[in-house]
Amino acid sequence: MAKWGHGDPRWIVEERADATNVNNWHWTERDATSWSKSKLKEVLVGLVVEGEAGRCEISDLKHVEGEASCNSRKGKLIFFYEWNLRLSWKGTVKESGEKHKGSVEIPNLSEENEVDDTEINVSKKKGESDVLKELMRTEGTTKVREALRDYLKALKTEFTLGMILPTKATVVGQELATEQKLSGNTMHDSVSPQSLNPVGVKIPTVKILMREIFNSPAEELYRIFTTKELVQKFSKCPAVIEPEKGGKLQMFDGCVNGEYAELVPSQRIVLQWRCRNWPDEHYATVALNFKDMALQTELQLECKGVPVSHEDSTRQCWKQQYFEEIHILLQQSQASME
Repeated sequence: MAKWGHGDPRWIVEERADATNVNNWHWTERDATSWSKSKLKEVLVGLVVEGEAGRCEISDLKHVEGEASCNSRKGKLIFFYEWNLRLSWKGTVKESGEKHKGSVEIPNLSEENEVDDTEINVSKKKGESDVLKELMRTEGTTKVREALRDYLKALKTEFTLGMILPTKATVVGQELATEQKLSGNTMHDSVSPQSLNPVGVKIPTVKILMREIFNSPAEELYRIFTTKELVQKFSKCPAVIEPEKGGKLQMFDGCVNGEYAELVPSQRIVLQWRCRNWPDEHYATVALNFKDMALQTELQLECKGVPVSHEDSTRQCWKQQYFEEIHILLQQSQASME
């Protein structure tokens, strides 16, 4: 299959604000590679296989190579995926208590083959007993196929949310149905406005986890994120900083905005946070946890709800515009004190 981003540019039209590609009618392409790697790990790692011989568990996704994408054309979705996977498993023999390890190879998971026809090879590290290998080869292979089906189902549903947008006719039909329900012509029971789901489009999102060590006590690092003057120093832009629950936040000339949801001095900050180029009114939840290590602090960042298409740019934002600039600010502060 063609590699992501290498499609014929004559057929790829980006979503445009002027409605050039309304409802993804022209060929649009979305990279599902990063999302797929996370989803494959989620559905495979931790799988437990039990039988009369003993108990085994998929302990790790050791190797994942390949790519996936979803394309839409005239309201239809087309999927491409090709994966080479290697899993690690460990197990215990029921009678003897012996422990063994091995691997599961899936050399070609792709849209060209059904999951039931996909090759799955089980091996075991050196040792006399092969009962666990046989357990993994039979029951284990069945469980792995089930997990692969879960991944493909999520790829075709969870990941694609928002790719086929509601048309005007669909929305009008929903509005007419709602009016009929409210008028009581088709329903005997009354319907309250609160019980009606608003028309909207969900988008696929990812969670970003990052860690960074700063040469600063937690108290000082916390102040850098909550003091207007210090935020303006490392961001090099005017900022709006209201460090209280519900307080506003705006940085980088309005490219980033949100509000403070939780503040625990020197320990934790939770933000509702968004970039200006994200879908309207969509916010991620950012948790900053400060782990004090004497003269250093480990900052643990969890950013949930990042639009899949903005994952890389969001990582770069935190790494380059936050972390790297804060390192420079701390170095300058230490130099001025010497």
